[in-house]
Amino acid sequence: MYPEIPLIPAILLAIVGLAVLAWSANLFVDAAATIARALGVSPFVIGMVIIGFGTSAPELCVSALSGITGHSNLSLGNAYGSCIFNIACILGVAAVIRPLAVKPAIVYAAAPMLVAISAISCLQVGMGGGFSRLDGMVELLLFLVLMPLYCWFDQRSKGVAAGEDRVEEVERPRGGMARAWATLAAGLALLVGSSHVLVWGCVVVARRCGVSELLIGLTVVAVGTSLPELASAVASARKGQNEFVLGNIVGSNLFNTLAVVGLAGTISPFRDTSAYVLYRDMPVLVALSASIALFGFNWRHPRQGGSITRAKGVLWLLAFLAYYAVMMFQELRPAG
Repeated sequence: MYPEIPLIPAILLAIVGLAVLAWSANLFVDAAATIARALGVSPFVIGMVIIGFGTSAPELCVSALSGITGHSNLSLGNAYGSCIFNIACILGVAAVIRPLAVKPAIVYAAAPMLVAISAISCLQVGMGGGFSRLDGMVELLLFLVLMPLYCWFDQRSKGVAAGEDRVEEVERPRGGMARAWATLAAGLALLVGSSHVLVWGCVVVARRCGVSELLIGLTVVAVGTSLPELASAVASARKGQNEFVLGNIVGSNLFNTLAVVGLAGTISPFRDTSAYVLYRDMPVLVALSASIALFGFNWRHPRQGGSITRAKGVLWLLAFLAYYAVMMFQELRPAG
């Protein structure tokens, strides 16, 4: 998937990729905020479609290539590992930076949708002992149906609850909308390109350790391809743009679970899938998806929006560390 290079150049690639990733995140978020205001479109939808799907392009490329070359565990580890990292780590970090305001649409629609599609994926892997071409086509079909349906629902809820979707004022670029779109495209290109450079360097280093493909997919590749989401979420959280943060993660997980895995499985069915995917990784993903609704629910006023506090963000981060500790113990312990 990534060609072998010497160790020192691999380390340099990782450093350069990380630096460019951090620099391009601010450009991307500012342009997305400007376009959302100008078009009168819900910032959550902009975050889900542009930021969420756009920054998931690395996962799509990596998983598709892994499917073509027959590395199913790397492909699944990349997709599901990215989803777990998105919720437990990225949302956790964003909430610690600044508590996240949560709309009722996220609690009652977005989070349950993520739980449902994660459970469906778990059933597909469990019932077939792998992931067939038909399973992949079903997930692609679900993606094509659910994505526009949820965007419509969010826009409808915006009209009912006027004023809830406002974000802080963002200065319009001097060049107007043309410049905003150009900045958005350039920022997205840099985010995706730099993430590939970073993952390339990290994968080469990881290969020298002789670890399993699933472990590489769940750690190095999943975290590396999720760094665009992390960079965008941190930048958005610092600016107080909560809907970009949540839209980013909902869109990315929807894209990873359905489009990324669906496309990779349609290209090349997954066989000999590790049992850890079914009994460890998928249940964790379902539980984390449900926690978005649980943490964001307003217990005093259920019809109003809630808030994901810093304490809840810390809980996510602790859960992420615990999951990684269990995974490392299971994957690295000697056989027998």
